[in-house]
Amino acid sequence: MENFILIILLLFSGVALRRLNIFHESAALSFNQYVIYLSLPALILIQVPKLTFSTALLTPIIMPWFMMAVSVAVVLMLSRLFAWNRSITGGLLLVVPLGNTSFLGIPMIDALFGADFIPYGVLYDQLGSFPGLTIYGAIVLAVYSGNGEVSTKAIIHKIISFPPFISLLIAAIIIHQGWILPAMATSILERLADTLVPVVMVAVGLQLKFRLEKEYIKPLVAGLSLKLFFAPLLALMVCSLLGLDSDPARIAVFEAAMPSMITAGALAIAAGLAPDLMAAMVGMGLMTSYVTLPLWSYFLQSYM
Repeated sequence: MENFILIILLLFSGVALRRLNIFHESAALSFNQYVIYLSLPALILIQVPKLTFSTALLTPIIMPWFMMAVSVAVVLMLSRLFAWNRSITGGLLLVVPLGNTSFLGIPMIDALFGADFIPYGVLYDQLGSFPGLTIYGAIVLAVYSGNGEVSTKAIIHKIISFPPFISLLIAAIIIHQGWILPAMATSILERLADTLVPVVMVAVGLQLKFRLEKEYIKPLVAGLSLKLFFAPLLALMVCSLLGLDSDPARIAVFEAAMPSMITAGALAIAAGLAPDLMAAMVGMGLMTSYVTLPLWSYFLQSYM
């Protein structure tokens, strides 16, 4: 629970700093760029080489990709239905499919289910949410961060020049070659990676507004509803239909109930995709999840 309390404190620290006018108006953008170019690539280089691939536990591995595909389809459908602009659509395509399955998910699993359940959450995060951020996130940013149509060549260029994607490729090479990073390099990367959540949450707080423009109300309600209620409900229905009532399945459903990934919100904000809405999705989602996650935990342990 310490991580959950920390992110709330950091969030409101950012809100306080904005109201005190301590930072320049462009500070949040600078913080987010720092995350994209330094702390997130460092986190990838630290975490990805640690993965041990196995086919033993498929549910928490397949579920995040299934949920991502369904979330994309629903967001695009709602975008057409409500005539949302490219900025809103692109932002929601980042923060709805991608959940906070690591920094919040892992400690919440520990607190509400127990330490024995953590490995299932790690599988969901490291083989689903994390690569989804670097690969799928790069594609969304390439398509929606511009003002108009982009060519396939432009999309490919943006993907391969996206710092987290480059780090993922380097991490894959490290795994393939069986290399071990020097102790000094590991220490430096860990220190950079540790700055990700504090910097991002302060940046989100700097842009969080509790009074949004009218055009953002419906997207916010829709985004939060999809992320905190309909996503885990769909995951639960799929597990029920397939007769999956194991511990890995329970954690897969629980991870699907996580609020928006902090880093996904930071990427959307940095790209100028409805920054106020994205900050609200991350900030209000975190606060709302303080109520919804214990409820989902109780339900999954009592009835699934």
